[in-house]
Amino acid sequence: MPTKVKLLYLKPAQDDFEEIVKYHIAEVGVSSAAAIAATMETTLQKLEIFPLMGQTHPDPVLAASGFRKLVLTRTYVAIYKLIGDTVYLYRIVNARSDYPRLLR
Repeated sequence: MPTKVKLLYLKPAQDDFEEIVKYHIAEVGVSSAAAIAATMETTLQKLEIFPLMGQTHPDPVLAASGFRKLVLTRTYVAIYKLIGDTVYLYRIVNARSDYPRLLR
C-alpha cells in the first residue's frame, strides 16, 4: 500500500471551499451544496495516497514553482504543491476564471 502523506488546507483554500458551499446553498440549495462539498472532499482526500495524481500546472510560471492542478468537478480545480510528506492545498477555484494571477 502506498505511503500516506498529510493534506493541509491553507487558509485561502479553506475560505474557497466555504465560499463554494455557501454559493451553492444560495443558488441551488442545501442538497446541491452537500453533494458538491462531498465530491470535492472525496477527490481531495485521494491526494493523501496519490499526491501526484494532479497534473503539473499548465501555466509555465506556476509549473516552475511546483504547483499542480487537480480537477475536482466540471467547474472547480484545486491548486496544490507536494512539499516533503505534505500536500499543501493553496486554492480551490473556478477553472474558467483567471486564477493563475492569484498565485503569481
